[in-house]
Amino acid sequence: MVALMIQGTGSNVGKSLLVAGLCRAARLRGIRVAPFKPQNMSNNAAVTPDGGEIGRAQALQARAAGLEPSVHMNPVLLKPETDRAAQVVVQGRAVTRAAAADYAGLKPQLMGAVLDSFQRLSAAHDLVLVEGAGSPAEVNLRARDIANMGFARAANVPVVLAGDIDRGGVIAQIVGTQAVIDPEDAAMIRGFLINRFRGDPALFDAGRAFIAERTGWPDLGLVPWFPDAARLPAEDAADLRRSSGAGALHIACPMLSRIANFDDLDPLAAEPGVRLSMVSPGQALPGDADLVVLPGSKSTRGDLAFLRAQGWDIDLAAHLRRGGRVLGICGGYQMLGRMIHDPHGHDGAPGSDPGLGLLDVETHMAPDKRLTRIEGHAQGQPIEGYEIHMGRTTGPDCARPFAHIPQPDGAVSSDGRVAGTYLHGLFASDAFRAAWLSGFGTSSALDYGAGVDKVLDRLAQHLEAHLDVDRLLALAG
Repeated sequence: MVALMIQGTGSNVGKSLLVAGLCRAARLRGIRVAPFKPQNMSNNAAVTPDGGEIGRAQALQARAAGLEPSVHMNPVLLKPETDRAAQVVVQGRAVTRAAAADYAGLKPQLMGAVLDSFQRLSAAHDLVLVEGAGSPAEVNLRARDIANMGFARAANVPVVLAGDIDRGGVIAQIVGTQAVIDPEDAAMIRGFLINRFRGDPALFDAGRAFIAERTGWPDLGLVPWFPDAARLPAEDAADLRRSSGAGALHIACPMLSRIANFDDLDPLAAEPGVRLSMVSPGQALPGDADLVVLPGSKSTRGDLAFLRAQGWDIDLAAHLRRGGRVLGICGGYQMLGRMIHDPHGHDGAPGSDPGLGLLDVETHMAPDKRLTRIEGHAQGQPIEGYEIHMGRTTGPDCARPFAHIPQPDGAVSSDGRVAGTYLHGLFASDAFRAAWLSGFGTSSALDYGAGVDKVLDRLAQHLEAHLDVDRLLALAG
């Protein structure tokens, strides 16, 4: 077993991109490398070839490693449904819902799945690069931890601790982590690195020396800010840029409270002819938008109520009166219909809610989740994507499907200005996206997938230039 784990001094310090960049760097060195994250919490999921689901970050890391995503790359995925409860996905399959207070009781049995998946990846690859979750300094969670030091010690994987200087206090982040964790946990840490530095690196030489002297951990490098990170799919909704591009076509998307699979919009944000606005709660949908996209949601009925609480239903009606268009994706598609029925409470409390009434369809929630990759056609062009949803939607407007996969998918209103689809990832299909944008008078010549790979290559080069990658690989064994 040859592995190395990147843990962070906190959430969102850049662990996911560090692992992605190191995966690409290892691959370029001819190393058979695989990513692994024992436990992830995200509503931005990817579908694997065998019909499982994992965190979007691990799918990006798999791409960086030149691999198809596997359920074993993220054996435990938590998908928040409320502020206090989440769906628990184990090795790609939803197994239960758990309140935050009850989840700790599940961890001992989940550790078995985590170690099983890790051993499978270790047996098939030269190197496994592991991403932690949150921070090992969360000592209140240490007793049954499966995400950080609990896993590292159970699998005997050496750790590198990453701190984020951009948020400030990085010296305290790293030194403080050592101060609060168990000495045997601290012994697993073989070095530290500083991420997201802006300015003259020499100005922090004394800070790095202080950390190394105080902790006794080797300094493995300082990584300058990597602006192109914004061009890679984000996993956390907190990372979403509120606006991007300056094109003539204005697309607006409301930030739902349980927004899911929002990377659907990344190919549109990358288009030179598009201006994408992510609309925060409390703000009105922009009056000059040409298109409003209702995104996916982990809690359709809950987010429908959230949408109405923001007044976005009123904004949508005004948008359509001005001649605008609306596209709903997955949960957003369900919201566009007349009713959402959930008599057994698969999406919250049992009951039914009126939808926005913009499509003549109804949705019936069901316990089974559809998880599949798809190929088909839309706008006369080939598409690839995936489905990840509960519920079935039917009604008269389904006679005008959005796509064929090969069975009809989605619905379009009689005037063609409102459409819905269950398909995620379809805008990554270049020919379809170009044809779809042409309907708005916008041209496209973008090769989106090639652009992502070029950014991953640059990220690998960036890390090679600023980290001691040879020493990192040596630490992995």
